[in-house]
Amino acid sequence: MASVFGTEAERIDLAEGYVGLLSTIGIERGLIGPREVPRLWGRHVLSSAVVEELIPEKADVLDVGSGGGLPGIPLAIARPDLWVTLVEPMQRRVDFLNEVIEALGIPNVEVLRSRAEEVDPQGQADVVVSRAVAPLGKLAGWCLPLARLGGAMLAIKGQSAAEEVKRDKDFLKWAGGGKAEILVCGESKLVDPVFTVPATVVKVERIH
Repeated sequence: MASVFGTEAERIDLAEGYVGLLSTIGIERGLIGPREVPRLWGRHVLSSAVVEELIPEKADVLDVGSGGGLPGIPLAIARPDLWVTLVEPMQRRVDFLNEVIEALGIPNVEVLRSRAEEVDPQGQADVVVSRAVAPLGKLAGWCLPLARLGGAMLAIKGQSAAEEVKRDKDFLKWAGGGKAEILVCGESKLVDPVFTVPATVVKVERIH
């Protein structure tokens, strides 16, 4: 965990506090299922945070369909140089996200209640991230217009990544993206067997 969130005690404390809120209030609000509690660190929080290795310094990041704050909050904790906007349309989730930010005092993250297609202005984010939101083609239509030219969409996927890239390549091009890359993050950081859940990420740069 320390290798993902650095060695500063403050960063690790924030991550632990976030997991604590997910496993209590998050369950009460229906954002996390009770069965997910044993897997919160490995499957959810750490596999979100390691995506930071694909994000440039001082980037403006949008987390589309943030839900309970994944991957945006772990990214904001791991990388205090980033500015992270959590884009979420559902009010009860927005309320939870604001409570988390206030309770933990995370300074580099904000919440925007909005659907992706309603975000204004578009075309300004350096990176648009998402996790377990929609099929890749549909996701590209929502996320790529939010990225600046030369920016990127990072979609955290599972075993379906290669299949989705092959199936939706025309949609990626139509949405303004270039060739999709499938990257694996966190293999060098998640050394504890309990936490060895690297993230498979489909990266698509916006080219037009």
